Amino acid sequence: MQGDLEWGSIPALVDSAAERFGDREAVVDGVVRVTFAELRDRVRAAAAAAIAAGVEKGDRVAVWAPNSRDWITAALGALAAGGVIVPMNTRYKGAEAQYVLEKTRAKLLFVSGTFLGASYVAMLRSSAGEGVPGQPFAALPHLKTAVVLADSAPDTCTTWADFLAAGESVSAEAAAERAASVNGDDYGDIIFTSGTTGRPKGVMTTHGQSLRVFEAWSSTVGLTAGDRYLIVNPFFHTFGYKAGILASLIQGATMIPQAVFDVDATLAQIQAEKVTVLPGAPTIYTSLLDSGTRGKYDLSSLRLAVTGAASVPLSLVTRMSTDLGFDTVLTAYGLTESCGTVSMCRQGDPAEIIAATSGRAIDGVELITVDEAGKPTAPGEAGEVWVRGYNIMKGYFEDPEETAKAVDADGWLHTGDVGILDEQGNLRITDRIKDMYIVGGFNAYPAEIESVLAGHPAVSEAAVIGVPDARMGEVGKAYLLLRAGETVTPDEIIDFCRKEMANYKVPRYVEIVTEFPRNPTGKVMKFELRAQAAEEFAAQAK
Repeated sequence: MQGDLEWGSIPALVDSAAERFGDREAVVDGVVRVTFAELRDRVRAAAAAAIAAGVEKGDRVAVWAPNSRDWITAALGALAAGGVIVPMNTRYKGAEAQYVLEKTRAKLLFVSGTFLGASYVAMLRSSAGEGVPGQPFAALPHLKTAVVLADSAPDTCTTWADFLAAGESVSAEAAAERAASVNGDDYGDIIFTSGTTGRPKGVMTTHGQSLRVFEAWSSTVGLTAGDRYLIVNPFFHTFGYKAGILASLIQGATMIPQAVFDVDATLAQIQAEKVTVLPGAPTIYTSLLDSGTRGKYDLSSLRLAVTGAASVPLSLVTRMSTDLGFDTVLTAYGLTESCGTVSMCRQGDPAEIIAATSGRAIDGVELITVDEAGKPTAPGEAGEVWVRGYNIMKGYFEDPEETAKAVDADGWLHTGDVGILDEQGNLRITDRIKDMYIVGGFNAYPAEIESVLAGHPAVSEAAVIGVPDARMGEVGKAYLLLRAGETVTPDEIIDFCRKEMANYKVPRYVEIVTEFPRNPTGKVMKFELRAQAAEEFAAQAK
């Protein structure tokens, strides 16, 4: 693995970035501005502190906090100490956080003070109990240190400043020796799946995998030294941590972390910091486009957007260029189990390819679609997406049974996504296998229907699910968000659909909503919509 890379590990990348980019801004967080050289020094100090806290090579170090400069420093410092970082979802409640910490037997935890009005320490104490210094939570015997990324900390925890001060007992030589011992084949992170269909599973990947994938990603999208990268994607997700932090270190872009997406705050940051790069889920761009205050801000610095979803409406790609001013809009596809990236559009691809597909497999990765028997399907035919290559996870943490279900003996990752490959190898994701529903014997793919719905001039975003029907088995129900100032009736939407798609695909029911239930990465949680619809149909049946 290391032979393919200029850097043998992520700690080596941090040092290389300092050498290559020196006094250029690496991180801008509020009024604090940190150069690449200063970031290296901060990471080394955090590594020494982690060693002082007892972190040995291979120990798990969890980070439960929103995007910030301290998240970057803490995580990179833990990696330089030989630790394996466990980024934790900022929307977890206490029991969910306890599960991840127990499962990984994390020795060190970096935790936010308060976020969105919640105290993470208090939530964890309500679940795991209050412990003592050296075991800050009673039900987590492996967790020796909890560091609050703030100026104050509850009893049994320590502040960020005190944690760093304790690292002064570790010599620079000892810290450097530990960092040098880390190589590309060592595990770098365990990132947990969303757990929407069961307990979250911890996806294990190595330093080398992450570096190779995001060197390819950053080169393909055209990220360059001097770019100013607003990172709204959460760091606990590969799109935030790897496509954000690692890609910026590889190419020399300035990281501008944003703790939570807010339309006006994002518009203000773009203007104030002359942001050039803004990747994100499609909902981020629709929110910016539909904002009534967008015209008050100078967005002329924007040049590069990278997004991804089962389908991105052509109208959105067009508006991102014409109304937001992006020179380049690209789409991509990946899973946590594929180190975040499988396929990508390339610069120069026509808008129709960018909107309708997720591009072609990255170099060194195989991508096929297969039928129910595992036989490859022909171009233009739908099948489950299988992926094989250097980007595939090493497995789910201490879960060989689930690993064997996901990755077969020949190394193919069975993604659970349904897709279609064209003659050029461009992949169009039509849906998740579990999201498909059957209308009178015909397979209906929500993402395809959603793409058509999003083409209606009044519709900002659509989410479609299958609901029970006595005659057809299942029919579609569409939930719609409308553009600001627009109105439309359900009957008008159904009439529109009848003109645009086969009859079995036309939603039987349409509901206009003001918001969707979303996870922290912006994806619509359809299981909640299905549960809501089930309750409504059950009530009607009484």
